[in-house]
Amino acid sequence: MSTTSTPPVRTRIAPSPTGDPHVGTAYIALFNRCFAHQHGGEFILRIEDTDQTRSTARSEQDILQALRWLGLDWAEGPDNGGPHGPYRQSQRSDIYRQHIELLLDRGHAFRCFCTAERLDAVRAEQMANKQTAGYDGHCLSLSDAEIAAKLEAREAHVIRMKVPREGECVFQDRLRGEIRINWQQIDMQVLMKSDHLPTYHFANVVDDHLMEITHVIRGEEWINSTPKHILLYQHFGWQVPQFCHMPLLRNPDKSKLSKRKNPTSISYYQDMGYLPEAMVNYLGMMGWTMPDGREKFTLAEMESAFDIDRVSLGGPVFDVEKLNWLNGKYIRENLDTETFAEAYTQWALADGKMAQIIPLIKDRVERFSDVVPLAGFFLSGLLPVQEQDFAHKQLSAEQCKHILQLYVWQLEQLADWTRENVEQSAQQLSAFMDIKIRETLFPLFVAITGKAVSVSVIDAITILGLDVSRARIRQAIDILGGVSKKEAKVLEKTFRDLQSGEEKAV
Repeated sequence: MSTTSTPPVRTRIAPSPTGDPHVGTAYIALFNRCFAHQHGGEFILRIEDTDQTRSTARSEQDILQALRWLGLDWAEGPDNGGPHGPYRQSQRSDIYRQHIELLLDRGHAFRCFCTAERLDAVRAEQMANKQTAGYDGHCLSLSDAEIAAKLEAREAHVIRMKVPREGECVFQDRLRGEIRINWQQIDMQVLMKSDHLPTYHFANVVDDHLMEITHVIRGEEWINSTPKHILLYQHFGWQVPQFCHMPLLRNPDKSKLSKRKNPTSISYYQDMGYLPEAMVNYLGMMGWTMPDGREKFTLAEMESAFDIDRVSLGGPVFDVEKLNWLNGKYIRENLDTETFAEAYTQWALADGKMAQIIPLIKDRVERFSDVVPLAGFFLSGLLPVQEQDFAHKQLSAEQCKHILQLYVWQLEQLADWTRENVEQSAQQLSAFMDIKIRETLFPLFVAITGKAVSVSVIDAITILGLDVSRARIRQAIDILGGVSKKEAKVLEKTFRDLQSGEEKAV
């Protein structure tokens, strides 16, 4: 009599290296890791960098460093290898090409030669008729001879997946039970772009299968994409993994967690002096509780007691005040005098911070006791600035606010965080707004250093980094009354003009 064994549990986190290491990534990574380890399985990491225009090596390294800082290590990944590599999608092109040919040969995919102009026109007509926007199947009717002629002429094209037009996709979600989605709602997804790179949906399914992922634990924003993924599994004749869609993290006002309302970068919390143990503990409280109800627990304790079926579907609120309380509890209860001093020194001197600060202040120092008044803001969190601190003879409060908002958007666009780029952004903004650079820098001095006069604010921003600088600038914007939705639209248009180099001032 033959017996079949259950495959070992394998879960993954698959971040895209297109920005800051997000707390949402850490949250999903934590639950994937706990589930795998609780079942004696393995947790792996894969980099989904098919978006070549936005993916950067710097972002990838920041993500890996942030997850390591939290202690969320992985059994296989781009840094430590493994039997299912490569673990970067950009290095798996041959694999995707082989699999797209299989779908074409089996008649589950087709070549689409529609231009962007035609697709825009179709979408506009569908919207005008209040229809669901999506591909209309135009190229499904092309004959083999027509396709061959277009290929011979080297016409640009994508490869789309065939999707049923009748019935519905029914699947089981570990947390939500049966989910039914009508196939009419599912677009004929592009699987391979015209540049021969795979889309997220195609590469995701191929990689999950080849890396033997048994459980896909991800955010609930992917629920509506699940039919596309299930259909691909079926087209290939593969076993469909078990899906588990976690609730999204929320701001205190219940809106989706976003960097416009809350610091969302893991690096920010590291730079601000949070303990990684407290951060992991807090993320573990997002929609899940220990069986005995205690709020303070280690990663090992969470893994030992973990039961994913106890995850609450109510949107977990990421409340920085609650995190502050928990972090303070860890500092008071886990660190004696010696370990406190060691941990603080390690944080304060991280990445050679003092070596960067000393050249800025040395010529101003007569006694070592002068250091803290001059450089204390480097080792601070948000600063106690007030609205009157932004009073200026040449600039109104509104102008200060606009400078701050436009500049923080510029900083967020920098692919390389260097002093030259930080300074160039300020010079560009100064020229664009037709304001002297000294005046342009004034609100930045106050927001970043807490004073109208201090060490070079450009150097300060460079050393503090994007996360802390962004938090201080946003605090200053709020102190100056914040940006309304109407103002934001105007400023976003202005920012586009700034980016394109048009001469138009606020």
